[in-house]
Amino acid sequence: MRSGRRPQGRRKASRNETETELRSRIGEKSRSEKRNLIGSDVGRMQLHISPSMRSITISSSNEFIDLMKIKVAARHISYRTLFHTILILAFLLPFVFILTALVTLEGVNKCSSIGRRIGPRLLGRVDDSERLARDFYKILNEVSTQEIPDGLKLPNSFSQLVSDMKNNHYDAKTFALVLRAMMDKFERDMRESKFAELMNKHFAASSIPKGIHCLSLRLTDEYSSNAHARRQLPSPEFLPVLSDNAYHHFILSTDNILAASVVVSSAVQSSSKPEKIVFHIITDKKTYAGMHSWFALNSVAPAIVEVKGVHQFDWLTRENVPVLEAVESHNGVRNYYHGNHVAGANLTETTPRTFASKLQSRSPKYISLLNHLRIYIPELFPNLDKVVFLDDDIVVQGDLTPLWDVDLGGKVNGAVETCRGEDEWVMSKRLRNYFNFSHPLIAKHLDPEECAWAYGMNVFDLQAWRKTNIRETYHSWLRENLKSNLTMWKLGTLPPALIAFKGHVHIIDSSWHMLGLGYQSKTNIEHVKKAAVIHYNGQSKPWLEIGFEHLRPFWTKYVNHSNDFIKNCHILE
Repeated sequence: MRSGRRPQGRRKASRNETETELRSRIGEKSRSEKRNLIGSDVGRMQLHISPSMRSITISSSNEFIDLMKIKVAARHISYRTLFHTILILAFLLPFVFILTALVTLEGVNKCSSIGRRIGPRLLGRVDDSERLARDFYKILNEVSTQEIPDGLKLPNSFSQLVSDMKNNHYDAKTFALVLRAMMDKFERDMRESKFAELMNKHFAASSIPKGIHCLSLRLTDEYSSNAHARRQLPSPEFLPVLSDNAYHHFILSTDNILAASVVVSSAVQSSSKPEKIVFHIITDKKTYAGMHSWFALNSVAPAIVEVKGVHQFDWLTRENVPVLEAVESHNGVRNYYHGNHVAGANLTETTPRTFASKLQSRSPKYISLLNHLRIYIPELFPNLDKVVFLDDDIVVQGDLTPLWDVDLGGKVNGAVETCRGEDEWVMSKRLRNYFNFSHPLIAKHLDPEECAWAYGMNVFDLQAWRKTNIRETYHSWLRENLKSNLTMWKLGTLPPALIAFKGHVHIIDSSWHMLGLGYQSKTNIEHVKKAAVIHYNGQSKPWLEIGFEHLRPFWTKYVNHSNDFIKNCHILE
């Protein structure tokens, strides 16, 4: 029995030795396979398999963080189990790699932009660039309330600022202070340049272009040397037409010969009944000869033209227009319109647009008798019942014949209102835009929100006008404004007219009269094409170099460029 037991013990010991040897071989083979198949470092992480095959650990390369640890329950592991484990890890490794990359993102210089944005937020960290921006905002806020030191030397450009910053070792606060001082200086320079531009534009608008002055001189000379230029206007056989109310009478008051020619030509060419048109042109004494010569030498038949100087109206005496004489001779008025437009003006509290409006209101034309003559139309043309008054800076593009059929409902003045329209700058005029409502008389008699209306193209019922006291009201308010040293309003003839015609205005459709082409460069071209009358009110007249180029062709198309006087004076070349 002993002999029977011994072989069994030997077999058991042999099996133990074989098992130990096999386990050792498996351990060595597993470790070898681990190194060869998987590797010890996969994108900044490591895979550790214990010699006993009882645990698998995934850790970062710096060995400070164990990202995943897997324990194997069985004491023995087969090759099939190992293969399946490795296969599962092959799927998990990309996700673990991404997490590892995000953990160590701050120390990596060549990571993706997506990681830079997302990584710190996922881990609850703050990006250095965001912290730097917050600190800089804080410094800028502190500097914005500080006073700029006197005598602070400012660089002239950004490159010089960077150079000074490098050489002088500016801290962030000093840099922000210098930057703010530079911005303030540039802003002041820009404002001064803008105001200087507006002043130059004002002077250009108030001057007479050389070509137009040449035209007036040459035509005046022609009047003295050419009998045809002095012929009677209109011809004797047409004199009765001048007071015939069956015709369509237009009144134009101007000393600009070229502008008058465009108004007349455009109205005649656009009319369906040019033979019914009669133009009454009123000018001053110095321009009369030249104006007469132009229309005597350039017929607009079948329309009829009459040219008269203010000196030829018997009614225009000092007794009848004492206020206008006072306006022209008042020292305060002359200083206001012809004096220094910048002296006394606080430009730091004035916007360029407000300053431009003030300059426009100080045009010398506003104290000209020709500009005030419209208030005397019933007396100057006692035999006429209905007329259309036109400014010299308009162009007629549509047939105005239907205006004589417009029923004014007993009102005196048919006009377009200027407080409603698509253009919020041009069509936003109310009484508050023209009057000083801090003056007690203005505040007492006027409503600041009342809609204004436009001069430039007006239908006047002279029969209804003669039954009113419009002229007397106009004169009385002019006197009051003179007494107040022009503190009630500043802008020319429209403000007293807005008061005098109060209750006597009939609003006509806005398509008859489009305004703003002399100051609104963003005028809608399609609207311009559709308007019956376009008005270049403002400084940028189409005959001036400062006129808007894209709006000028609507005016120049009615200039007779083949005329010898136009060519010899090089007008609009």
